Amino acid sequence: MSGALNLDPPPGFRGLHPDLPVTIYHRRLPHWRQPGATYFLTFRLADALPQSKQSELQQWRAEWELTHPEPRNEAEWLDFARRHAVRVEGWLDEGYGECVFRDPGLAEIMSAALLHFQDQRCLTYAYVVMPNHVHLVMKPLGDWRLEQLLDSWKGYVGYVVNQRMRRSGRLWQEESYDRIIRDEEHLFRVVQYIGNNPRKAGLPRQQWFRWVHPNWEQVGWGFRDP
Repeated sequence: MSGALNLDPPPGFRGLHPDLPVTIYHRRLPHWRQPGATYFLTFRLADALPQSKQSELQQWRAEWELTHPEPRNEAEWLDFARRHAVRVEGWLDEGYGECVFRDPGLAEIMSAALLHFQDQRCLTYAYVVMPNHVHLVMKPLGDWRLEQLLDSWKGYVGYVVNQRMRRSGRLWQEESYDRIIRDEEHLFRVVQYIGNNPRKAGLPRQQWFRWVHPNWEQVGWGFRDP
């Protein structure tokens, strides 16, 4: 895809800087951190994958680990993260689970939360709220860590959703997928993926809760609908 080749970088964007250190840590997924970088994130509801899909994912990971014994290098972990994301995101779009964000009121609450700390703790550049997951492009500001921002968003929205639905319990899957966006070409693909996700999943227009920063739209970095 060459859609970004004729565009200047959008305001505020900084991809993976080749000369700055990167911190990597692992839970079930690998996570890369670099101060000042822009991230692509996906976080999903706790019931977004049925047990059969979770078991399939565990089996696939076990097979991957057998064919990629430790010590694993960064390229191997990148390959794992990409393949994991492709599998999971395909399943998410099938609409498993309760899909609480089919409720427009709850989707609006999630949308508002993603902009609550705008220009103070982070810069949110683009997002889509799907029925059972969220995709997001953002950059933490100052000393704010990505984990802090995610915990704040998920904690607040989880509390409000449970209050509205008169229930208790965990709303979110604990771990999220995140990746540093490499460069403008990678960013263009991510933004268009976010914008196209509702259409790809077959959602009617009234269930499209997506947003891209107006400053990005003004310089050609908005969603490009067919």
